[in-house]
Amino acid sequence: MAPDGRDVQSVTAVYERLREAIVTGEIPGGAVSSQLALSRDLEAGRTPLREALRLLQNEGLVVGEPNRRVRVAELTGPDLQELYTLRILLETAAVRLTIPNLDSSDIAEMRGYMAQMDHYGGDRDWAGLRGPHKAFHRKLVEAGGPRTVKLIEDLFDQAERYRLAHIAATTEQWAERQVEHQDLIDVAVERNVEETAKVLTRHYIRTATLVLANLEPDRQFELLEASVESVALAPGKSYRPR
Repeated sequence: MAPDGRDVQSVTAVYERLREAIVTGEIPGGAVSSQLALSRDLEAGRTPLREALRLLQNEGLVVGEPNRRVRVAELTGPDLQELYTLRILLETAAVRLTIPNLDSSDIAEMRGYMAQMDHYGGDRDWAGLRGPHKAFHRKLVEAGGPRTVKLIEDLFDQAERYRLAHIAATTEQWAERQVEHQDLIDVAVERNVEETAKVLTRHYIRTATLVLANLEPDRQFELLEASVESVALAPGKSYRPR
């Protein structure tokens, strides 16, 4: 208990609270605050706050500034491309290890997550939808190994910042994404490794395209296109949504 009667939160608690606020856009990209103000608002001690900020800075979610000011990393086109390039490279590799070993219980679990996403999407409960959405994608990569899966899940959360900020949350649009999720289940059922990698890549390209059209409409996909062609799709094949 702090001298003023407040509970002193652990580093983990402060980190998770701040990270969630950044990922969901409660604290928007580019926002600037002081450590003193954050400590007061979060009712957190200065030491756990500094350590939590260090962890967030290592993830690229916050940027340290002079005079102990803290700035949340801005959402930019180049960062978006790097983020989705990493996701595609890591996840297509993990998919190739996971898909051959899926059994009927794994498929049933994926279908269960689909049903949950249908429920939350129909109710426009976008916060509730995040859990089953993340779990669905995790099933496709879980044979990649604990370190790879942890990296993939961290990248998923960082991608949420862009998706929530720059893609309009509508029931109709989510229905379109569910079609893509169903396509992933269909090719996974067939244990078609290469086709799963291709469908997953197109799914992420579609998301990145929608975000970039709103974020920086004149920017091209040079980095993303150069990186994914050799790992997921046949050379020269277009994967931009029509």
